[in-house]
Formats: sequence, C-alpha cells, structure tokens
Amino acid sequence: MHACMLAALRLNGFPCKRPENVTADDFFSSALALPGNTGNPVGSAVTAANVEKLPGLNTLGVSMSRVDYAPWGVNPPHTHPRATEIIYVLEGSLDVGFVTTAGKLFARTVCKGELFVFPRGLVHYQKNNGGAPAMAISAFNSQLPGTQSLAVAMFGASPPVPTDVLARALQIDGGLVETIKSKFPPK
Repeated sequence: MHACMLAALRLNGFPCKRPENVTADDFFSSALALPGNTGNPVGSAVTAANVEKLPGLNTLGVSMSRVDYAPWGVNPPHTHPRATEIIYVLEGSLDVGFVTTAGKLFARTVCKGELFVFPRGLVHYQKNNGGAPAMAISAFNSQLPGTQSLAVAMFGASPPVPTDVLARALQIDGGLVETIKSKFPPK
C-alpha cells in the first residue's frame, strides 16, 4: 500500500487516508471510459484522471487524460506547468506541435498508434486533421499537471489583463482586444 495511504495527514495538498479507510475505489476510475462533449467552439474535450478524481494517485507523480476531437477540432495552445505530456493517438490523426522558449516550432502529424512528447511548460496544441472524430490518451509525469490555456489566460483573466497591455503586446487595436475578450468571459 502506498505510504500516503498510511497516515492521517495532507500531502501535496490532498488528504491521506488511514489504512483502515483505504479501499480499492481509491485506485480506480472510469473517468476516461466515455467520450467528452466536443460540441463547443474549439471542437475538443479533455477528460482528466488526476489526483482530484483518483485519490490513489497522491504522491505517485502520474496522471492521464482522454482528449476527444470533433472533425477538425482543436485542443488550443496551452501549457502544463508541472508536467511533461506524452500523447498516444487511438483514433484518427492529429497535427501537433510545441514551441520552444527560443520560438522554434516542432510540429508533425501523429497517426493512430503513434505518440508525441510535449516537454513540460512549453506551449503546445493538437488539431484533428480529418473529417471524422479523433481520440487520444495523454499521460503526465505529475499527479496534477495543471493546464493553462493561452487564450483564456490573456483574454479571460479576472481581473482582466489591461486592454492596452494586450494591444501593445500583440500589436493590434484595442477594439480588437475587447472583441476577443468578449469571447472569453472571466471565470
């Protein structure tokens, strides 16, 4: 039995259970069994199986996600600040890529049965390049990898990032920044 399950304390911010309270359900999840709803503006759905949903992962340093893609759907540019991601394509094919801190894009097509690695903290994306649904499984070397969407971080922050800052950084008009912000209401 994992050490975290042996004490009544919190480790990594998550509760550890006393041994007499541990069950097989702490190590089981069916979270990835069903497809996610891809009927959204980006055409993808990420379903996580991390320590928040699977307590037995606490301190183990691993987690997974299922990513479903509508035809031509995109998992928009994002980062995982606490993990490297490896994606395995189960159905369809994806155009994927990541950008290094030097601004170099590494991109390619990944087909059914193939995998691709996104290094920790680097901006990356995936796009279904076909007219049929696609699906992939992602594995992470963290129990809680975190995800930060670039668009949401810039245009949906609360309080908002000042429009003049974004306009200057992106070299676009402030009115366009406001139009984009309207598509990402703060959470």
